[in-house]
Amino acid sequence: MPAFTSRPLNKPPLHRRLKKYPGLFGIPFLLVMVGASFGLQTFTQTRYDLHNQKVTQMNREQELGLNKNRKRFDVREEYFKLSAGNQEEWEPRRIERPKGLPEWGVAPAQPSPTVPDVIVNPGTTNVNR
Repeated sequence: MPAFTSRPLNKPPLHRRLKKYPGLFGIPFLLVMVGASFGLQTFTQTRYDLHNQKVTQMNREQELGLNKNRKRFDVREEYFKLSAGNQEEWEPRRIERPKGLPEWGVAPAQPSPTVPDVIVNPGTTNVNR
């Protein structure tokens, strides 16, 4: 026989009560589960209320008639409108340059840095590549 037994002689009083009355553990657990479902119901209801509010805002904009007389945009239709116009009435005009921007043909004030050219024969291989 071992010197120390694995089971204590006296069980705690809570263990004895739970063994005798299992409802002491089960009933509070069920109450918490049912209460949590009712508590979470308010959060889910606010979610659906906000979604419904967004949908009704779109319906109000449609009631105001913002999308009432809009036409779909068609590139071909715009092309034919522009090509049907009289093109001889307009003339090309030059837009003024911003200040500080040089005219065409004028060299910049500072020369750009140049890269030295390296000549490599096509028949030879370059070991530095």
